Amino acid sequence: MITKKDIKLPKHKSTSHKGQNGEVLIIGGNEDYIGCLALAGLAALRTGIDWITIAAPEKTAWAISCLSSDLITKKCKGKYFTLKNYKEIMDLVEKHDAILIGNGIGQNKETKLFIKKLVKNIKKPKVIDADGIKAISLKELDNSILCPHKKEFELLLKNTKIKEKNLKKHIKNNIIVRKGKIDQIITKTKTFHNKTGNEAMTKAGTGDVLAGLAVGFLAQGLTPKQSAINAAYINGKMGDYLKKKKGYSFIASDLIQDYKKLLK
Repeated sequence: MITKKDIKLPKHKSTSHKGQNGEVLIIGGNEDYIGCLALAGLAALRTGIDWITIAAPEKTAWAISCLSSDLITKKCKGKYFTLKNYKEIMDLVEKHDAILIGNGIGQNKETKLFIKKLVKNIKKPKVIDADGIKAISLKELDNSILCPHKKEFELLLKNTKIKEKNLKKHIKNNIIVRKGKIDQIITKTKTFHNKTGNEAMTKAGTGDVLAGLAVGFLAQGLTPKQSAINAAYINGKMGDYLKKKKGYSFIASDLIQDYKKLLK
């Protein structure tokens, strides 16, 4: 069972300057889904990274720019991502330390082809979430954290053409954060259980915050396993704190605040 003692936070050198403490790229969104990218981006910033870029279709990116001055956006041509955006995105990937793919990206057939090509060729640490999970199989992944809920997990098994009992044979160096009442952080050798969190966190956006936390820790040099453990525990712990304070009335954006008070 994951406890506070299992949480290890990044350390920054006193001599460091902008860009040396993690730069994150988030790839996602379409004209119907905007807020999820902002939630993930702001959550990543709360982990202590220096820089966040959100790459999204043009209109979506402009809307995100209006939501927060902390979020830098790359405005990509089109209403949704296609292979035409591939080179532009890969050029951005090279300038960042960790990548988050999938939040609000949609399930257009052309977008799925774009996602498949991306995950196959991005060698940097990455988090795959939401619609990104629906487009890929484990066989295409390397050095990744996946954050599926129940239905996305079932679809991942189906796309990989395996049964759950055989999952660890195919997981390689990837980490799966299987979200639920008790989160499971699954590696090829061990499964960790996280009991923080509660039923008030079923509302939209809490998973985007989780993914943002995970990619933020990744960008600062933590391992995929440690990043996943930190993200699941802290996200749930903040949810428990907010439930005591606000009951069921808190919303996903309330989760994005200073979490260190919860680790004392």
